[in-house]
Amino acid sequence: MNKISLRTRVASTAIAALAMFGAVSTPAFAADGETQGNWMVRLRATYLDMADKSDAIPALGVPSDAITVNNKWIPELDVTYFFTRHIAAELVLTVPQKQDVSLNGTKIGTFKHLPPTLLVQYHFLPDGTFRPYVGAGLNFTRIWGADIAGNTLQLDNWSVAPALQVGMDYKLTKNWFLNADVKKVWLASNVKAGGVNVSKVNLDPWLFSMGVGYRF
Repeated sequence: MNKISLRTRVASTAIAALAMFGAVSTPAFAADGETQGNWMVRLRATYLDMADKSDAIPALGVPSDAITVNNKWIPELDVTYFFTRHIAAELVLTVPQKQDVSLNGTKIGTFKHLPPTLLVQYHFLPDGTFRPYVGAGLNFTRIWGADIAGNTLQLDNWSVAPALQVGMDYKLTKNWFLNADVKKVWLASNVKAGGVNVSKVNLDPWLFSMGVGYRF
């Protein structure tokens, strides 16, 4: 199955995403929100789908878009705090990930990264069975352990990028929900040789997620 068909298939079963973490305590809400509480945690399976756009490296004869990073499934844990019935903040977490780097389809190395995301959400129907929401925020990706082309190429240590999301929770019981979610992150890194920038890779991943949530 090619990348485009897989993206289409995943997108048809998942819609957008989540949020920033609130450390402020506020009273429980009225009506349905009061019985459910201000906190929600979700556990999801997420497909990381890279855009794989890169600048050419003329000195090395490397054309544009020749540097790619693999797509993969990753686990995702999300913590959401509802400030009001409609406004929430979410922290999106995963475990450290290892990615393969390829040049014209041939693997040339690996790197590790940890990509937490903070998002602010608006929930349109906070008391409904079907609860759609949208969100916007920032992704903070820590990159380390790069071993690319025999350590001749390096990546940035950090990438800070905007992130958008759209998603929905479907109420199963008082506290349990099904969740579907899509996020877009504009993630990029410079590619360096001897400390000098020689290219730039725009990963710009889509993240397609499905899972379960518990509100308390």
